[in-house]
Amino acid sequence: MPLSASPVVRRVRLGAELRRLRHRDSLTLEQVCARLGWASTSKLSRIELGQSRPDLADVLDLLDVYEVPPDRRGELIVIARDAATGRSWSKALGEMGERQRAYAELEAGAARIVEYQPAVVPGLLQTPAYARLRVTAGSLLCDDVDVEADVRARALRQEVLRRPDPPQYTALLDERVCDPAGTPPDVWRDQLRHLLALAERPHITVRLLSRDADPGVHPLAAFAYYAHPDPADPRTVLVETLTTDLRLVAAADIARYERLIDRMLAVALPAEETIELLGRRLGSPPVPRPRQPRDAEVAGPGPS
Repeated sequence: MPLSASPVVRRVRLGAELRRLRHRDSLTLEQVCARLGWASTSKLSRIELGQSRPDLADVLDLLDVYEVPPDRRGELIVIARDAATGRSWSKALGEMGERQRAYAELEAGAARIVEYQPAVVPGLLQTPAYARLRVTAGSLLCDDVDVEADVRARALRQEVLRRPDPPQYTALLDERVCDPAGTPPDVWRDQLRHLLALAERPHITVRLLSRDADPGVHPLAAFAYYAHPDPADPRTVLVETLTTDLRLVAAADIARYERLIDRMLAVALPAEETIELLGRRLGSPPVPRPRQPRDAEVAGPGPS
């Protein structure tokens, strides 16, 4: 599914651009809405925050108020059209839950993805059998999880790594990911084989963080970082929690995660050594362990 820039990202960028134009003209939300005859400021506020799909006519009216010159106006119209896109993305992404769709939209429009997982194989790298186990475990904590639909959604998301122009994808995995933690031996071996096969692809890098590495590079929460083909589009971080995902786009937040990623890359095992270690694990049949209480949390119903 080779898709254009993510509408989620474009909405954030469009909102930021429109907010800058309003501030440039020293206008308040109330003043702009009064000029346009809008009943309240909530509509404009949602557009500026990237929280709603913009109507192109409304954007054109805003550009008129801000007297945007033709060349700049054309650039913003392109961004607004991307931000308003919905039908083609819905068709391409199929039936997905809200959380899966949030990841899928960012993945499909990304040029670079860096994902950290402290205890499980990331969703983009999971086999169907492994994914089914993880989703089933998470469904014990959430009554409305459709296990098979969730597994299909993960498989559809994985198409992004097989398209002709895939993103550069880096998986940073805590060494605990190599522990089967109760996974059936046949499922675990198939998952390791799949992980090794994917790691051979030039656009996919898998690196392990040793248990002995600096504790500061072992965050408790999984997260994914996205950079986009247009460098002016806001970089995004999704932080995974048990019930929802926190989307970060503020420059200060992104800068902190980029520093964290740099530290993690500096101490992680090189890709070649990671592949060798995983190969050795594959050669030794795993011995399942009794599930620990914390496993329910790390196997929550999130996208991974």
